[in-house]
Amino acid sequence: MSGYGSNNKYSFLGGLRAAAQSISYEIPLTLCVLSISLLSNSSSTVDIVEAQSKYGFLGWNLWRQPIGFIIFIISSLAECERLPFDLPEAEEELIAGYQTEYSGIKFGLFYVASYLNLLVSSLFVTVLYLGGWNISIPYIFVSSFFEIKKSYGGFESTIDMFITLAKTYLFLFIPITTRWTLPRIRMDQLLSLGWKFLLPISLGNLLLTTSSQLFSL
Repeated sequence: MSGYGSNNKYSFLGGLRAAAQSISYEIPLTLCVLSISLLSNSSSTVDIVEAQSKYGFLGWNLWRQPIGFIIFIISSLAECERLPFDLPEAEEELIAGYQTEYSGIKFGLFYVASYLNLLVSSLFVTVLYLGGWNISIPYIFVSSFFEIKKSYGGFESTIDMFITLAKTYLFLFIPITTRWTLPRIRMDQLLSLGWKFLLPISLGNLLLTTSSQLFSL
């Protein structure tokens, strides 16, 4: 909408790229979340985290869904428009894309929204694949830690929040590192990656997860 409302060809192209990119990578993201829901037998984030808590870090969905984890990371970077997927705002091609004619607080709101999107994506990765607010060591080694949590009931939610944010901020280093190391890809390469590779692989991962769950029943 901001690209179309700018009455500028560069902004308009940036808006079109943003729409195409969002549509292309939301479908693999959804299929990855469906695979996690099948493994946990629930769509609740609380149930998904609790299903990973039995064996510490060995029970994380990262080890049970490695293909889905990689697809989720790539799709999240594309959804957040981080390098190498920042085509809607490519400076060398489109000046600043859909942000070209916005300055001051409007330009600041675009950046705040971008980094909030990145933070939310990292939180989703933490909850879905990295055990959420559960500590990463098997229960037999940290029984005293859980007893402390029970004795200080008022601080239990604070401890859980600290663990979740610590995992989230550690994961934020991945987008920062890719921004420093990887070159920007072309638009046709971006769409081909989404539709020709990530979508079939994520769909196959979902079907494989469904089959394994049916056979386990």
